[in-house]
Amino acid sequence: MVHAYSLEGFHILLDVNSGLVHIADELTIKIIQLINQDIEAGIFPASCPEIDVKEYASKAFAFLNSEYSLDDITEALIEIKELIDADALFTPDIYEPNIDAINARQTVIKAMCLHIAHDCNLACKYCFAEGGEYHSHDRSLMSFETGKKALDFLVDHSGNRKNLEVDFFGGEPLMNFDVVKQLVEYGRSIEKEKNKNFRFTLTTNAMLLNDEITEFLNKEMSNVVLSIDGRKEVNDRMRVTRNGKGSYDVIVPKIQEFVKKRGDKDHYIRGTFTRHNLDFTNDIQEFLDLGFENLSIEPVVTTADYGICYEDLPQIMGEYEKLARLYIERRKAGKPFTFFHFMIDLDQGPCVIKRLSGCGSGTEYVAVTPKGEIYPCHQFVGQEEFIIGNVDEGITNTEIPATFRKASVYTKDHCDKCFAKFYCSGGCPANSWNFSKDINKVYDIGCKMQQKRVECAIMIKAALAESEEDE
Repeated sequence: MVHAYSLEGFHILLDVNSGLVHIADELTIKIIQLINQDIEAGIFPASCPEIDVKEYASKAFAFLNSEYSLDDITEALIEIKELIDADALFTPDIYEPNIDAINARQTVIKAMCLHIAHDCNLACKYCFAEGGEYHSHDRSLMSFETGKKALDFLVDHSGNRKNLEVDFFGGEPLMNFDVVKQLVEYGRSIEKEKNKNFRFTLTTNAMLLNDEITEFLNKEMSNVVLSIDGRKEVNDRMRVTRNGKGSYDVIVPKIQEFVKKRGDKDHYIRGTFTRHNLDFTNDIQEFLDLGFENLSIEPVVTTADYGICYEDLPQIMGEYEKLARLYIERRKAGKPFTFFHFMIDLDQGPCVIKRLSGCGSGTEYVAVTPKGEIYPCHQFVGQEEFIIGNVDEGITNTEIPATFRKASVYTKDHCDKCFAKFYCSGGCPANSWNFSKDINKVYDIGCKMQQKRVECAIMIKAALAESEEDE
């Protein structure tokens, strides 16, 4: 499978199965698109199409309505055939024949989302956690005892893996800051004995940040995610306090001070865009103007009236292209920023398991509630049919993890023909469930946005490489 596209003056070939990227010309793109049509029609096999250069040149010449000379088409086809023969284009899928063995692998739990607080001091209108309650109408805080059992569970189910990740989550985790501190202290106290290394992270709305909390987070947290949606009018439309007031004026100075003290330690500014701010590049610009450089802005996932619809996609695609241009311009000007969805590694990329199966929810990653219930991930919390156990008894429902383990890009509809499948790994299981009640289906709108982000990310790599060559 080869994805051929043009963007911002670059003509790009992505060999899907190998991950190889080739910068081509417009003629080569059109010929590859013709080959793809013939593969779709069954004229060629899906991998290693057997091309007779002379014969196919005549077909391409007719297909392109003599737009290019026969000699030019022949020369392009010779280069294409050389790449095919060198296993650099239309390479076979080496993963699918081994998927059963991959699914049967023994897994260990290596990451945990610790719901330290099912309560929040904001009432964000798009919150999937319903203000921290997670469908339960129970605004509870996790006790140290429950959190301790959760960490012990993680250690006991992590096998020989040394590095473990724990994300303090909510609601708003800083509403239970004393327990956060106690659990970090406990985790550090058992690291040496258990031969583990905890990588603690925390996600916060920043409302409660102060000097004491900032100092602690900067010392103990490997990463901190801070939520703000961008421009004041955008943020305050959705991210409001319990009394309906906007949060922008409260959190901006707190986040600015935090980021200043954070230095070069990992952190992310995370926003959400809705139908109300499809011009979200302006929100990224707001972040930059505020002095923030490590950025993410995610599409809201909901069926509410502010959710993303199919008719919004053309504007969103154009906005990602606009954001990509800004990204390139800033890099070339020596004012770089990081945008989470443009960070792809064309040399190594994620491991094979992650490429095929994604985040590992329910198998390598779990979420624990204040009551000690264990779920496949934070987005399933509150849907009681997905409880897989608790911190006292461990995993008691093995059927759900088994179902998640089998899910991959080879079980999800539409993934087989998608060029981005090894970058999104089939997408988010929770989104699939929420929209179709089947984790082996896909959230189609999300797929289309992911495809555009991958195209932009590869184009950015090409543009920056060209810029370096010119210097």
